[in-house]
Amino acid sequence: MPSLRAHVFRVPADGPDDVAGVEALFASGLQANNVVAVLGKTEGNGCVNDFTRGYATRSFETLFSRYGVDGVSIIMSGGTEGALSPHWTVFARETVETPGERALAIGVSRTPALPPEHLGRREQILLVAEGVKSAMRDAGIDDPADVHFVQIKCPLLTSRRIAEAEAAGRTVATHDTLKSMGLSRGASALGVAVALGEIDATSIGDADICTRFDLFSRCASSSSGVELTDHEIIVLGMSAKWSGPLSIDHAVMRDAIDAHSVRKARERLPENSRLAAVLAKAEPDPSGRIGGRRHTMLDDSDIAGTRHARAFVGGVLASIFGITDLYVSGGAEHQGPPGGGPVAIIVEKEQ
Repeated sequence: MPSLRAHVFRVPADGPDDVAGVEALFASGLQANNVVAVLGKTEGNGCVNDFTRGYATRSFETLFSRYGVDGVSIIMSGGTEGALSPHWTVFARETVETPGERALAIGVSRTPALPPEHLGRREQILLVAEGVKSAMRDAGIDDPADVHFVQIKCPLLTSRRIAEAEAAGRTVATHDTLKSMGLSRGASALGVAVALGEIDATSIGDADICTRFDLFSRCASSSSGVELTDHEIIVLGMSAKWSGPLSIDHAVMRDAIDAHSVRKARERLPENSRLAAVLAKAEPDPSGRIGGRRHTMLDDSDIAGTRHARAFVGGVLASIFGITDLYVSGGAEHQGPPGGGPVAIIVEKEQ
């Protein structure tokens, strides 16, 4: 009986428009129409005005259009502080004649556009929850326990979007465009938690978003950007409907120096396997302390705390895995416990 097989490629990038490495994959045999998602780290500031994300997205849209392919989920996260390396992670899938044997499963979906007045509010949570369920169906994952990572690209508020909403007589959750990034990430993460049954939707209200950090998902990773108004969703997990050498597991870091949990997750995966990708969230602990000691990430008026956190957690993970092309996204509101976050590890077993 046929099954689906996933492929994951980690490709270095010399800049946000450098798609040559991915085009080389196509030249070597990867079918462009088998690509379902590209997850990228670009070298901008990761804030509201980080247009490297849009530049990279447009570069990939142009590349895929040359091959007559559309509908690929292109999710870009800005910020490669410290020694993080700009790169792309390409996810592809194909139908094979091999029977299913439980392997990495990939599902994608997109939500309708989010009205600005719904950003950072309950409506966004429910919209994302439906999108995650759709991506799970696309992946052939029936049990939420088999989901190990949910990557979401979500919108933010700009001055123009705020003005348009208010001109129509509607109110927005905030007038601070930078704060809107956190509200959008937080609401999206809570949507993941609702979809996976981690939180009951009836227990969450608008006021809980980015305030009640006891509510979180153990699998959510959300990144906001100016380049879209909807949500792009990638679900990664394990399914018996898939075959092949790839496997995934995840850890939830309790704080930014919790290397132990990450190592334990790696130990649960096949021992003789090649590292395919590491995907992680990072944030400055809102308590102002890590391991009982004071940190100053939240007090820096020059550099956003999310940028400090990406660099810090990137260093911790690089010391574990020995690579710097790690997908570390900043801003982990409701994505793991306060100051911590999920880390997904994808490996390829030796054939």
